[in-house]
Amino acid sequence: MAEHRARVSVDFEPVGRRAEVPTGTTILAAAGSVGVELASACGGQGTCGRCRVRIVSGAVTAPSDSERRQLSTAELAAGARLACQTAAAADVRIEIPPESLMTAQRLQLEGLQLEVELDPPVVARDVNLTPPARDDLRADATRLLEALAPDAPRIGLPVLAELPEALRAHGWAARIAIHRPANEIVAVAPNGSRLLGLAVDLGTTKLAAYLLDLETGETLARAGAMNPQIAYGEDVMSRIAHANTGPSARAALQDLVVEALNRLASELCNEIDRDPTAIVDCVVVGNTAMHHLFAGLPVRQLGEAPYVAACSGALEVHAADVGLRLATGATLYLPPLIAGFVGADHTAMLVATGVVETGKTVLALDIGTNTEISLAFGGRLWTCSTASGPAFEGAHISNGMRAAPGAIERVHYGDGHFHVQTVDSRPPVGLCGSGILDAVAEALSAGIIDARGRLISSHPLVASENGDAACVLVPAAETGHSHDIVFTRADVGEIQLAKGAIRAGTELLLAAAEIEVEALDAVIVAGAFGTYLDLRSAIRVGLLPHLPQDRFRQVGNAAGTGARQLLVSVPGRGAAARLAGRAQYIELTTHPAFADRFVEAMRFR
Repeated sequence: MAEHRARVSVDFEPVGRRAEVPTGTTILAAAGSVGVELASACGGQGTCGRCRVRIVSGAVTAPSDSERRQLSTAELAAGARLACQTAAAADVRIEIPPESLMTAQRLQLEGLQLEVELDPPVVARDVNLTPPARDDLRADATRLLEALAPDAPRIGLPVLAELPEALRAHGWAARIAIHRPANEIVAVAPNGSRLLGLAVDLGTTKLAAYLLDLETGETLARAGAMNPQIAYGEDVMSRIAHANTGPSARAALQDLVVEALNRLASELCNEIDRDPTAIVDCVVVGNTAMHHLFAGLPVRQLGEAPYVAACSGALEVHAADVGLRLATGATLYLPPLIAGFVGADHTAMLVATGVVETGKTVLALDIGTNTEISLAFGGRLWTCSTASGPAFEGAHISNGMRAAPGAIERVHYGDGHFHVQTVDSRPPVGLCGSGILDAVAEALSAGIIDARGRLISSHPLVASENGDAACVLVPAAETGHSHDIVFTRADVGEIQLAKGAIRAGTELLLAAAEIEVEALDAVIVAGAFGTYLDLRSAIRVGLLPHLPQDRFRQVGNAAGTGARQLLVSVPGRGAAARLAGRAQYIELTTHPAFADRFVEAMRFR
């Protein structure tokens, strides 16, 4: 018989919060105990149906009568439940759909300005055709191709199937979208209508999507969402492991992200009163694992040494081949990968920042769950990837959470205690990545943490929590959930692991180029976490090299900017291929000096 446990843990994704509650606590109450605000218009009576969640794993109580009335048999079988009616019987992992959250998480959409000469792969040709007549019995396709002569583009079967109805619906005056490199018609639209393109940064944690006018390059709308795959693991290795359990698991991961992109495309088009069928070209960038899972490629080889990709060159397929619901013949471009864990998102970031073209000595870091690092020097490019872990997303931190309202994002120590700033100025309920980095940096300066990362027990803010030393950041009376917000020795250790891996990777790239850190003309910091981190804190803990702050440049979602550039530039796609081909990849896991560098870099200096 299984041992009854007095307390259980409830993990909430994608917000990255964990509650430790008595066994039998409802999911709604557990969420409230850690500041996760679920919609519940009926006050937890089970009548409004607003607090829907999905049970990913773990044991919960049987569905109540209220749930059986509001949820179908298929929904219940898929793990859907009402949080107010469902209690945790053991450790459980919960997925919260966006509509069940009272407030949305902050998603990084901004980046560099889009600066590129317009030369899109898909262009428009307006035609005015003579309708068929008794003395003119040419086929519809023949009539169209003769009007487009001498180009004579190809018409694929899906577009051909729509052609007769489209030409007649548009009165024989139509705008033909032609993919120039493939010389293929991808859509038949009303004469004069805008051709739209979709650019996506497919992150491990977050998705960022941009809708562009292909003729002007203007970004018409943008939106973000959490990557729904996070329910199957916060890091890529967890998702690779899940995908490897069988073909259906891999297909499920693909379906999740494809449907998320379809929803984003619909949302973006609704903003400008258009339909996703107006999108004729799409660019998606992501790390190698996200790239493979999205494209439906096998990932087993990514989880086993020597960690190689199924393919590394650029892919150009029909968007419908992966399940995207855009224009019938819309194309999908996936930029080239650099190596096993340096993906198309890093290629896009390098394109957007022009790292190689500057001719300067530049270090570029895209910091996230995986951190990609590149060094440009003397016309050459070195690159590596390191598993920096989910700490910068607020995960694996005792009071960690992602950047949602109430997350502590800035910390300052003075007058004997900590002062905090939260997202949306809400009462503090947890720590996001920039907040825990600030807390560690400030505690170092205040003498609360020593060089090895240990908390100094004699400090008045340090106490014992469940037998472990913990530093009180915000006392219970000042929080949004009436519990102390603390950071522990283990939390400091998570930052040490992350910053140690990144710093060791940086130093090995410098060693490969045979230069010292002082030779760097610039350090580019990209990614959502890179946008919000305090450079002083990052330098203080040793995450970033000790250089004057004017050499650093925080560029936001540069991968998203690169994706937009590649959407509207054929030459840009050629540049991406050349850049990926010239990069010299350094595999850290087998590098003879990495272990020693990593151990040394974990210390605080």
